[in-house]
Order: sequence, then structure tokens, then C-alpha cells
Amino acid sequence: MKKTVKKRYIVDEKGKKTAVIIPIKEYQKVVKELEELEDIRLIEEAKKEPSRPFSEFDKELKEKGLV
Repeated sequence: MKKTVKKRYIVDEKGKKTAVIIPIKEYQKVVKELEELEDIRLIEEAKKEPSRPFSEFDKELKEKGLV
């Protein structure tokens, strides 16, 4: 079942829609979904990066004095 979102538009002097007003709960849902999509994108991007053994990474951190 599809839910209808109550929305209102802001128009300019020519009647052209320039913005939309939606309920805050709907806005919060959209923001959450966009954040989840960004997380998925970052995960997929990270999968393409080369990996290396933890011991090598740990050694590099110690050499740089970060641990």
C-alpha cells in the first residue's frame, strides 16, 4: 500500500514551483534514507580498495608513532 505524502509548494510570481514543504516526519525519513544510501556507497567504494595484512598496517602505525 502506497502512502500519500501531504505536500505544499512555494511558487514564484510566475506560478513556477520553486520549493516544496513536507511534514517534518517525512523529511526525517528522507534524510535517514539518504544517509543509509551514502553509507552503502562508501562501503562499496571501500570494497574496491586494496587490502593488506594487519601486521603490516600495525607496523606502519608504530613507525609513525601513532600507536
